[in-house]
Amino acid sequence: MKEQSTTKTGESSPTWETLEVWIRGHVQQFIQHVLEEEVTELLGRQKSVRRVGLDGSTGYRNGHGKPRRLTLGCGTIMVRRPRVRECDERLISRVLPFFKRKSTAVDHLLPELYLHGLAQGDFDLALGGLLGADAPLSSSTIARLKTHWQAEFVNWQSRSLEDLEVVYLWVDGLYVKAGLEKDKAALLVVLAALSNGQKIILAVVPGHRESTASWSAVLRDLKARGVRTPRLVIGDGHLGIWAGLRNVYPDVEEQRCWNHKSLNVLDKLPKRAQSEAKALLCQIPYAPTCREAERRKEQFVRWCEQRGHMEAATCLERDWDRLTTFYQFPQPHWQHLRTTNPVESPFAAVRLRTDAAKRYKKVANATAVIWKTAHGRGTELSSCETSGTDGRSISRSEICGWKTIEN
Repeated sequence: MKEQSTTKTGESSPTWETLEVWIRGHVQQFIQHVLEEEVTELLGRQKSVRRVGLDGSTGYRNGHGKPRRLTLGCGTIMVRRPRVRECDERLISRVLPFFKRKSTAVDHLLPELYLHGLAQGDFDLALGGLLGADAPLSSSTIARLKTHWQAEFVNWQSRSLEDLEVVYLWVDGLYVKAGLEKDKAALLVVLAALSNGQKIILAVVPGHRESTASWSAVLRDLKARGVRTPRLVIGDGHLGIWAGLRNVYPDVEEQRCWNHKSLNVLDKLPKRAQSEAKALLCQIPYAPTCREAERRKEQFVRWCEQRGHMEAATCLERDWDRLTTFYQFPQPHWQHLRTTNPVESPFAAVRLRTDAAKRYKKVANATAVIWKTAHGRGTELSSCETSGTDGRSISRSEICGWKTIEN
C-alpha cells in the first residue's frame, strides 16, 4: 500500500469562495480575545485563577453581556463584552467603547459616500453586501451623521476673516431643489483668492433669487467679519450681484464672466448661425491685448450687421468695459479672471449630490450638505509677487489642481 503524499485540508481552511467569511470569523475571534485580555489586565490574573492572598486584586469575571454587532471595514461581526463584579475599577474597554456599533473608518465612510452622491435611501442596497445585512445603514443613521456637518457649518459662518488678504473674489449663484417652494432655492457662493496663494470659499448662503438685498446681506456680513476691498470681483451679468457689490464695496473693479456673456449673445442668434458666431466670439477674450480684443469685437459686430443680427451685436457691446477689466491685471492671471469657472468647476461634484437627493425638505439642510461637499475642494496655490499695470504689488499664483499658470 502506497504512502499518501498529500495532506487532507481541514474544514476551517479558507477557499476563494469563503475567504470573506473566513476573514470575518478570525477578526471576530481576535477582537473577542483582546476583550478577554483587557479583563485579565484589570483583574491581574487569568480566567479560573484564584486571588492570591488578602492583598490581591479584587473582582471576579461575571460572564458576558448580550451579543452585539460591530461593523468594520471587512463586514459586520458579533462580539460579547465581558462583565466583572465586585471590582474596585470599572471595566472600560479601549477596543470597544460603550454604545459604539461602527469603527471610525466606517463612521467616516458613510457621510463621505453620501456627499459623493449616494442617496440616503440606497445605503442598504449599495453596502449591505459588503458590510453585512446587519450593518447599521438605515436612513435615520445617515440623518444623524449629517447633524455634525450642520454644527460645523454654523461655526464656519461666524468665523473671523480679518487675517485674510483677499485679492480676487468670484461670486455666483447655485440653484438647488430645496424647501417647499416650487422654484429652486438660490445659494449665493463667494470664492476668494488670497495674496498668499490660497483659494478658499468665504460664503455659501441661501438667498432669494440672487436679489440685490440678498447679495448685499452676504457682502455686508463678509465686510463685518474683516474682508477688505478686493482688487477685482468676477461674476455673471445678474444685476443683483453688481447692485449689492456697489452697496458694500463701491470702489472695487468689476469683471463680467465671458462664458455667461457668450451664451447670452448666442441666444440672440438663430441656431444655424451659432456655430460660426461661436468661433468668432471665442477669439475675443483670448486676444493678447485689450486693443486686439476691441478689433475682434468690431469684426464680430460687422459680421452681425451683414447678416441682420444686430440684437446679438448690441448684447456683446453692453458692459464691454467690464468684460475687458482683466487686462489691467498680470497676464498670467487672465485665464482665471475671464470667467467664473473657479466656482463652476469645483461645484460640479455638488450637482451630483443635489441630483441624487432629488429635493431637500429644508433649505438649511441643503446648504449644510453643499457646503460640506465643496468645503474640502479649496486648492492650495503656490505664489510669488509681481506688479500690475498700475505698479501695485499683486500676488501671482500658480493654481494647482485645476489649471496651471505657465511662466
